[in-house]
Order: sequence, then structure tokens, then C-alpha cells
Amino acid sequence: MSTSPLHQDMANAIRFLAVDAVQKANSGHPGMPMGMADVATVLFTRFLNFNASNPAWPDRDRFILSAGHGSMLLYALLYLTGYEDFGLEELKNFRQLGYRTAGHPEYGHGAGIETTTGPLGQGIANAVGMALAERMLVDRFGSELVNHNTYVIASDGCLMEGISHEAASLAGRLGLGKLIVLFDDNGISIDGSTDLAVNDDQLMRFGACGWDVSFCDGHDPDAITQAINGAHENQGKPSLIACKTMIGFGSPNKAGTAASHGAPLGDDEIMATREALNWAYSAFEIPEKVFSAWRRVGSMKRAKMESWQKRLHDSGRKDEFERLILGELPKDWQSSMQDFKRKHSAEKTKVATRKASQETLDVLAEAIPELVGGSADLTGSNLTKAKTQKIVKPGDFAGNYIHYGVREHGMAAAMNGIALHGGFVPYGGTFLIFTDYCRPAIRLSALMQQRVIYVMTHDSIGLGEDGPTHQPVEHLASLRAIPNLNVYRPCDVVETAECWASSLETSSTPSVLSLSRQGLPCLRKEHTEENLSSKGGYVLAETEDKRDLTLIASGSEVAIAIEARDQLKTEGISAAVVSMPCLDKFEEQSQDYRDKVIPLETPIVVVEAAIEQSWGKYLGRNGKFVGMSTFGASAPANELYIHFGITTQNVVNAAKDIV
Repeated sequence: MSTSPLHQDMANAIRFLAVDAVQKANSGHPGMPMGMADVATVLFTRFLNFNASNPAWPDRDRFILSAGHGSMLLYALLYLTGYEDFGLEELKNFRQLGYRTAGHPEYGHGAGIETTTGPLGQGIANAVGMALAERMLVDRFGSELVNHNTYVIASDGCLMEGISHEAASLAGRLGLGKLIVLFDDNGISIDGSTDLAVNDDQLMRFGACGWDVSFCDGHDPDAITQAINGAHENQGKPSLIACKTMIGFGSPNKAGTAASHGAPLGDDEIMATREALNWAYSAFEIPEKVFSAWRRVGSMKRAKMESWQKRLHDSGRKDEFERLILGELPKDWQSSMQDFKRKHSAEKTKVATRKASQETLDVLAEAIPELVGGSADLTGSNLTKAKTQKIVKPGDFAGNYIHYGVREHGMAAAMNGIALHGGFVPYGGTFLIFTDYCRPAIRLSALMQQRVIYVMTHDSIGLGEDGPTHQPVEHLASLRAIPNLNVYRPCDVVETAECWASSLETSSTPSVLSLSRQGLPCLRKEHTEENLSSKGGYVLAETEDKRDLTLIASGSEVAIAIEARDQLKTEGISAAVVSMPCLDKFEEQSQDYRDKVIPLETPIVVVEAAIEQSWGKYLGRNGKFVGMSTFGASAPANELYIHFGITTQNVVNAAKDIV
């Protein structure tokens, strides 16, 4: 093993910034940054295309720290290379309120953090989405404008997580050759040696998924360089490089043990480590020679970036490229949506909202070419493919529809990566019940404020015979509980189109479209230019005189509320019907608007084929809820609605109890 003095000092700068920050915070994970400092130094000094003064350069290489617990590795690199958002004070306040250096990297806290990581395995799957977005943009703009790699540092824990299999399988099938995963193969987890729980041969595993695989000494710069060069030569396959490292490298008493994983080394051990690595500097001190070398790394690709900027300017497609990267929708995309709404209001189209979604997509796919869809092997059930969409295939990335396979979690995380990369607006489908499989990635969509659209069909007992394993009951409530996630449940074809439009307009919030399997009548029979669903809730049917009662419903139960209103009218009770396609959007409206839609002084009945939770604020002590309180059953949908009491008569009875 040959290590130059300068390389060793540059790697040690990372190690001791991490050690000192964790010690000062009295919290954190020093072991991984110490172990992977050599790999990171080689990557940044010899391979990574980036410019610290222009972190948003679209053709930069992406660096993903999937092992997000080792966040000080990333923060140290960003500080050393000169990212403005990460001065030394940020590092000295690691894990403190109000600083960018959170315990795990948080997207949006500072430039240079490409995605939020910490939940292990998510970063690998995000990287698959980023590498896929890069390859799709190449087929649209050419390699003169789009030509970058996606690098990942992943841990043993990342590869233990099931999502890593989904991501690896998808990347291998698509042949994402510009994705390179640097596996921190240190053999240590929190509990101790990884062989307590696993003995997987990761090289064979990834090789079986179609990856190029290799290994190297993770503390030998030349071996690391050779391995990464080898990965670049295999552009038809993604690459996994197992970097054999020692966790806590340099610590005389804790290196190679779980003791260095998730706790400060302690003052005495830090002193011993400084002596062992010949680092005669105080806490957070970096010698000028080393600091200057790192700062040169941060700017050494400036000429390459400027050459790219000139090519973009001369391409004649600068405006289009920048619009896509910034996520701005085409200026006139809404006009075709108005025509769609007008047509179906006039025709009073009865259709399942999953089918209404497909018909909406037929319009949107032409109006918004960057809309990229997909499904977790349920295209024919979710109806997520528009007529004009072409399939993305290995070697042919000009299409805009992705077959994700039965990989719900991997699909959701890959969509996060596509959105983060820029250039496309991703959506993907499965059954609403399987949001359970997607949930960690959906939560991260919301946390990172990404416009990712989840098309979730078969949204209630209305799916019928497939039974309780496939019938969502608690899912609407659990999804509504996630901050910054808009959960839509449209009642008809018009609301479906409006919910799609609202989802696309909210660029910093992901959306779930909860759609029916069964056909639903058109209730919006008069065309309105205004997107009423974007308000979250609105009065669909008002009373002719003083309101005695408010019936609130979403999705397929709005039609039941309308029928109940008509029956109550014959009995002398004036009820208004409020359609509530999105509680989250309704909460954003002014108090005055909400009070007009749902006057506090009138009794309330809510009907929804799901559990009551999330409606308590509106029901209060005296309101009535008609819905589910148990799991569903296997039977035809109409029989299930009767069996579980979600009927017009029961809504009428509930109303009469409180009026």
C-alpha cells in the first residue's frame, strides 16, 4: 500500500473534523467517517466533478451519503472544499438547533446535500432514481449537455435493508452504468460484528442483479483509484466496489469495534488517536497546506463547468433545459385541463376515479412532456400509463413510463431521486394498501419537499372480493398524519382532474391520489374554471334555506351523502353536502373560508369508507361518523357497503339523531 503524505493529511483532516465535532456535540458517529476518509479523499480529489462555488451546476456528479449516520464525513468535505453554507462554525455546532449540520444530512439545509439520508438504504434507492434521470436526460439533450456520474457511499446496514435489493435489482435490469456504489465493508454494526446477523456475499448478490462488482483495500489510495477507474470502464452496468475498511481507523483502542460506531471517542482516546496518526493540531485546526489543498479541489473543475455552460448557451435549448431542471411547468398546460373538465361535466361521465385518472393523464402527458410515470407491476389496474407514453427500457431511455416491478418501496425512493435530480416530474402507482410498503420513502418525499405524485388505487372496501388484505381501512388517516403530504380522494372525474392539477401545482409538497376501483357518478355537472378541489373542501350542494346540517364526505362516499341529502329534504331537514377531497389543503384555507364551508353552529355527519381518525376536529363531541371501525371482508363491493353500514339510510339516521 502506497500513501502520499499529502493524501494522508487530507484524509486525516476529514477524520479529525468528524472526531472533534462528535466530541463537542457529545453525540454522533465518528467511526464511519474515520474509516471511509481515504475513499472519500480519493473520490473528491481524483474523480468527482463539482464546483463548490456553484453547487447547483446541473451536470455535476452526484454524491450520496447513503450511510447518513456518518454525516460528519459529508460536512467535513463540504467545509474543506469551500461550500459557502458550511463554514467552520457549522461544524462546531454539529447536531445543534438552528445549524445546517443536523445529525443526519437534511436536504435543503445547505448546498451540497443532495438528499436526506439516515434511514438506511434510502440513499442507494434515491441514487438509482438520480442515475435513471441522468440517463433519460441524455436521450433528450445528448451527452454534450448531460454526462455525469452518481456516486454512493453505503454501509453494511444499507445493504441489509430490503430496499437495497429492490434498488439493486432495478438498477441492474436497466443497466445504469453511471451509478457507482462504494460499499464501506467494515464488518461492524451497532450490535457488534456483522456476522452476528448476516453472512451475505454482497459481490455475488449484486453480480446476480447484473452489476459490475469488485473489491479493494479502502485505505490504499491507488487501489481505490484503480477500482473506480474499472467501474468507469463498465458503463453498461452499475458498479459495486467493496472497500475493505476499518471502522474508527486510527483509534488505538476503538478501531475495528462497535465502540467507535455511534458515540464520541472520548478525550483520552482522541489524544491517543492524534498521536497515532501524527496529527499535532488542536480541535478543528487544519494546517494551511492541507486546507489550501482541499480548497483547490473545490475549484479545480471550474474550467470544465464553464465549458459546459458555453455548450448549453450555444445549444439553442438553454431555456428549455433550465425550465426542466428548475421544475417549472409549461406555460399553457392548464388550458387542456379546462377542456377536459368542461367535456366531462357536460357528459356527466360515470367512471371509476382510477380510470378518470388515466384519462386525465392522456391529457397531461401531452401537455407536460417531462411527466414520467410508472407502476409497481400494476399498470393495468392502476391505469397509470397514458396513451402517448413510451416504455423506458435498457439501452433506450427516450420513453417516459417505467416498469418498476413489484418493488413499491424502491419505486417510491427512486421517484424521490428523480425529483431531486431535476428534469422530470415523477409519479408512480400501486394499490393504496401498499402505501405501507412505500411509507418510509413517502415520508422522505414530504420531509424533503419534493413534488412526487403517488397514484394509489383500490382505495377502500369498494375494491370488493380481494378482501381485507387489500382493503385500506387505516391508510387515509395514517397518510394524513404525515406533515407536508397532500392526500387527495376525489369523488368523480372532474375532481380527479382537479386533484391532478393541484398536485402538479404544489412544487414543494408530494401528493397521494386515492382512487376508486368502482365506477362513480359525475357530481360536478356544472363547469367551473376555478379548481375547487385545490381548496381541499367546498360546498358541493348547498341548502335552499337555513342549513340544519352539514354532511361531509370524500371520494366514493360523496354520492352517498348526496342521496342522504335528498332523502333528508323530503323529511324537512335541510342538509348541505361538503366534498372534502383533501383535508390537508382545506386546513391551508383562511378561517373565514373554512367557517363558511363548515359553519361551527351546525351539526355534522362525516361519511368515509375508512376509520374515523383524522375527522375528530370537525366532528367534535356531537358529530356522527359513518364509516369503518374494523377490517373489511371478501365480497362484492355493494354487499360490503351494506354489511358495514355505509349506506344512505345510515347517514340519514345519523343526521336525524343530532338535528
